[in-house]
Amino acid sequence: MRCIANRLIVIIIVLAGLSACDAGRVFDQYKEIPDSAWHKDSVVVFHVPVDDTLQNHNLLVQIRNETSYSFSNIWLFIEIKQPDGKTVKDTFEVVLADPSGRWLGEGYGGLKTRQAIYRRDVYFPMSGEFTVAIQQGMREEILEGIHDVGFRVEKTSPD
Repeated sequence: MRCIANRLIVIIIVLAGLSACDAGRVFDQYKEIPDSAWHKDSVVVFHVPVDDTLQNHNLLVQIRNETSYSFSNIWLFIEIKQPDGKTVKDTFEVVLADPSGRWLGEGYGGLKTRQAIYRRDVYFPMSGEFTVAIQQGMREEILEGIHDVGFRVEKTSPD
């Protein structure tokens, strides 16, 4: 009985430690691109619940690409729709490799994950569900080698 209690305590401590490692995260989700082939008309959509209208946040775009991806960057069309219907549209570049061709993302093997800050110190004017739509803006009809697209919202750290 004592052994089970000790194991339970260890599990609780480990889980608490893991959740504390990313305390600033508000939203973090990836969507898989079927067959790693992103069609130019395909839109990846995230539904981001926002409760905190007092603290500023950073918005990050996350790209998981295969090392067979043919380009060193990716252009994205991003649209954010507020709960009241107001929409903001933008074009954003994520650099995936340096000029020598070395991948900038983290990861082993054939997949690299790159996280890029899209907007810093964003103030959400209202609570509710924000819809983030991301579409590839490259000149290719079908963009091969993009495995996943992610979106992350995190609290800014006080200076």
